[in-house]
Order: sequence, then structure tokens, then C-alpha cells
Amino acid sequence: MAGVMGKTAKGSEPIGSGKPFDEMNGFDGECREAYRALKDWLEETPTDLLDQRKLEAEALFRRSGITFAVYGDKDAEERLIPYDLIPRVLSGAEWNRLSEGLTQRVQAINALIVDLYSKAEILKAGIIPEELIYANPAFRPEMIGIAIPGNVPVPIAGIDIVRVDADDFYVLEDNARTPSGVSYMLDNREVTHLLFPDLLGRNRVQPVERYADELLAVLESLKPVNSSGDTTIVVLTPGSYNSAFYEHSFLADKLGVELVEGRDLFVRDDILYMRTTQGPKRVDVVYRRVDDDFLDPLTFRPDSMLGVPGLFSCYRAGTVTLANAVGTGISDDKAIYSYMPEIVRFYTGADPLLHNVPTWRCREPEALAYVLDHLGELVVKEVHGSGGYGMLVGPASTQAERAAFSEKLKKQPDNFIAQPTLALSTCPTYVDGCIAPRHVDLRPFVLTGASGTRIVPGGLTRVALREGSLVVNSSQGGGTKDTWVLEE
Repeated sequence: MAGVMGKTAKGSEPIGSGKPFDEMNGFDGECREAYRALKDWLEETPTDLLDQRKLEAEALFRRSGITFAVYGDKDAEERLIPYDLIPRVLSGAEWNRLSEGLTQRVQAINALIVDLYSKAEILKAGIIPEELIYANPAFRPEMIGIAIPGNVPVPIAGIDIVRVDADDFYVLEDNARTPSGVSYMLDNREVTHLLFPDLLGRNRVQPVERYADELLAVLESLKPVNSSGDTTIVVLTPGSYNSAFYEHSFLADKLGVELVEGRDLFVRDDILYMRTTQGPKRVDVVYRRVDDDFLDPLTFRPDSMLGVPGLFSCYRAGTVTLANAVGTGISDDKAIYSYMPEIVRFYTGADPLLHNVPTWRCREPEALAYVLDHLGELVVKEVHGSGGYGMLVGPASTQAERAAFSEKLKKQPDNFIAQPTLALSTCPTYVDGCIAPRHVDLRPFVLTGASGTRIVPGGLTRVALREGSLVVNSSQGGGTKDTWVLEE
């Protein structure tokens, strides 16, 4: 299937049947093999036990401080992310197929970023228009010519996956800057262990608990070549007011490394140091959760109080590794996403194992005309948007909303892409005292180090808790599920 719907949009084949694929019961209502043990358990478990376990889960999350912040929401600055009791299940064969596709895609993303900041061969070959890169705010010219440790600018990637039938997974978004959510993946599994040990005992579920060990090994493998002795790694956070601060502190604790803010670090002679009670300590690797703009006021935003003056000079000198590298956000751009099938072929020499969702690039006049004529059928997104904001879900929109969005598209067509409204797969979900299907997506976390790629079997399943909703983001009312991958 073509990865891009531009001039050939009208002749492209639609995704899915229009009817949501039920991951437990398929299209025909027959329980699928991977879900048999779970379905038996659900049929014999009384709802009052599920209600009790739901309250216990909320208490566990609250006691652990597992929250997220919603910017601009004065009534709910800190919220618990709703946890659904019923796990999502993938067979070992399904996971193996998905894992191969993820490995290929992240390999291509890493090759793209290395190439864009060095020889730019993909631009010379005419695969991607130059203006789409060089006029892109996510492109960082400061990175041109810098040697990236291990040629791995994206050691941590989160790839958003959707499903529409039994056989095919589609990539909805690539997240290569500072992908979040892994703490919820790990916490969900821990809560499942605590609340439903009998259910886990009925299934051969592959573990996700080794994620922290895998991440630590990846970060250590990418330390600067001139570093000697033990590797010092820190997690750099913008601070406690950041929406993902819980995850930052969670990961630092799991990795056994220091959680630091910019004021805890300083640069001397192009070497990065951490302030400690025993004196300065050299830092080798920074797992940074601070956006590019705020990393170094001497190179990027001069008004930033979150970063470290001189940090980028250290990176340029090769004395510290930044994970992920500066400028990786170029691959998160939704316009660049539309070229991913060609990008995968260019760097791997093979056809993509994972399909893109067909995408209209509104910057192309014929595609824009099609989108404007079919706004009621499409999902329109900002190329730099995230979190479910700045988008139009055509079938759920009003005529006034479509009219307003039409004006936006005409004024700034380069700022938007459009995709068909997918019938996202559903999973059984415990809502308001009963089990009902709700739409889901999946964010697996792909780790790449000097020795290759590692993917723990699972990921963060996000679920749209509102009936009929296709928006799974926590900021838009979504929740999360434990994700099980069964042994083969």
C-alpha cells in the first residue's frame, strides 16, 4: 500500500472494513486464541471484585504519586491517569512480526538523522524536498557536522501503532525527541502483579521489568570514546512542574542514577560536571527530558533557565552524550512521517514491514483541494502537533468547526496533513461497572545502542475511555492498560 496519499489519493485503497476490529472476538465474534484464558477469567469474575480491584488500583497509583499535569487546566493540574483493569493481549507471533517492523523503522530513523546532519544524501537523491527540512523549526543547523556517538541519535524511540484487522499494524506517529509513557507501562504491570496474580498465573506473559536494565546498557554503550572508568549517567529534568516529572524521577530511580536539573550541572573546559557533596563529578551521558530550545542558553534560547550553559559545546567536543540527540525532532514531524516508506527503502534497501497510515500532504495543491472537499471524512493534524491538540476529527466535528478549520488550511496549508478516519481496533475495557469495547493504540519503546536494537515485549496501550472516541491521549480523557505479549 502506498505510504502517501497526494495526487493518487482518490485511487488509493481504504484501510480496514469500516467496522472496528475487536481484538478479543475478531470480526466474527469468535474468541481469538490469545484471549481465551482472559475471556474465561472475565466470565467467572464477579463485577463486585472488579469494582474493588479498581478502587485498590487507584489507591496504589495515588500512593505512588503516579500523576500527570495538564497545562492550562487550572482545575486539574495533577491527575491520575485512569488505569483499566483488563489487559490487552498480543500473541508471540504477532509481537515478533511487530518487533521486526519496529526495528527496521527505527534503524531508518537513526540513519535519516545522521544523514541529514552530515552528507544529506537523501536530499540529494530527491527523496524529500529540501525546504521541508531546512525550513523546519525542528531541524537544528547547529548539529551539522557533529559526530553522533555510535551513529545512534535516537537511542530511545516511542512508535505509536494502531491496528485495524487481525494481520496489519500501522504506524500512526514516530516519537524520537523525548518519548514518554514508559513509566506507565512498568507501573501497569506492577499493579497487575499485585491485584491479579491468579490471572497472570493462567497466562505465559513475557516480562517488561527488564526495561530499565536494557536502557541502562544502551546508555552505557554510547558513552564518549574518551571517557574512562565507570560511566556516570544523569536524567536531566526541567523540574517538578513539568507534566512528565513523575516519569523523570521514576526512571532515575529505576536506572539507579541521579535526577538533576540544569542548576545541578556546570561546564568547565568543555567537560560537563555534576555538583555533589564530594565535589564535582564528571558526567558522561545525559538522558535529557528537556526540549532542544532550553538545553543550553549559550546556543539555543538565551532566556532558558532550565538548561546548562556550555552543554552543547561539550556535545560538540565529544565529551558528553545526549540521549536523545539534539535535532531528532525532525523525524517526529508529520510531514516527514508521510515520506517514511521512501525513507525506509532508501536506508535499508527493503520495503517497509510496517505501513504508514495513508497521508495527504496539504502543502501539495491537489491534496489540499481533496482535503478541503472531504473535511467531514478525515482527521486533519498539525505537522508539529502532539497530545491530541490542534486537530480536527472530521466525522465528530460540527459544520462550524469544519468551516473554521478550512480557513486555517487555506492560510497555512504547509502546517497540516490529513489522514483517513481509521476504525481503530477495540479491546474489552471495564467502564462504569461493565465490560465494553473501547478503541486503543500502542506505544512500544525501542532502544538502540552501539550493539543493536532491544525492545521489551509490550508497550504502553492507551485507551479511549469515552464511548466512540478515537482520541486516546491522557490529556484528552484517555487511560492506559497493561499490555501482555504471550510466549509462543
